[in-house]
Amino acid sequence: MHFVDPSREVLAETLLAAGPHAPTLCDGWQTKELAAHLYLREHRPSVGIGAIIKPLAVVSEKATRKRAATASTAAEYEKLVNEFRKGPPFLSPMRLPSIDTSTNLIEYFVHTEDVRRATSRWAPRALDETYSNALWDELIKRAAILYRGVDLGIVLVRPDGPRHVARRAPVSVAIVGEPGELLMHAHGRTRHALVTFEGEPDAVALLESAEVGL
Repeated sequence: MHFVDPSREVLAETLLAAGPHAPTLCDGWQTKELAAHLYLREHRPSVGIGAIIKPLAVVSEKATRKRAATASTAAEYEKLVNEFRKGPPFLSPMRLPSIDTSTNLIEYFVHTEDVRRATSRWAPRALDETYSNALWDELIKRAAILYRGVDLGIVLVRPDGPRHVARRAPVSVAIVGEPGELLMHAHGRTRHALVTFEGEPDAVALLESAEVGL
């Protein structure tokens, strides 16, 4: 089942409900910067790449803030979000379902939560089981990369039983949570992820101080 299109809709609606100047979990970004990022990564891929390739980060950030500056009013912001809602350009490879899933399924979930969880009062969404399984499948494909900066073995564990070894090392920590919560932790939103840890206290402390995510 293809979940990207409904996930895009949920993200767009979440952005619109928040308005252009709401906080997010993305360091230094309000919702208008996040909306600009989402639009640019599909319409100017070189800008989107800057989010994960450090040498391009300065250029990417500059382009994002420039685009966000044009969306400071409610009307301008709504227009930008609706441009994102339309999807990538017609000839974009992101229109291929397999690429769309691999590049956007996790992106849209995490950024929706970046808006929802930046407020003082939030609760986890009740996710469809099939959707949760799809998020889990995408997470385990990239978990080794997301935890590459952690000098520990990492085991991701779902409460319903499945587990995945993301990193192997003499000392390991198990991170336990629903797929969406594990995703948030793996993408560096560690203080806003509803997970628990199983392991030696020193190892858990090391994980809590480590750099996680891209």
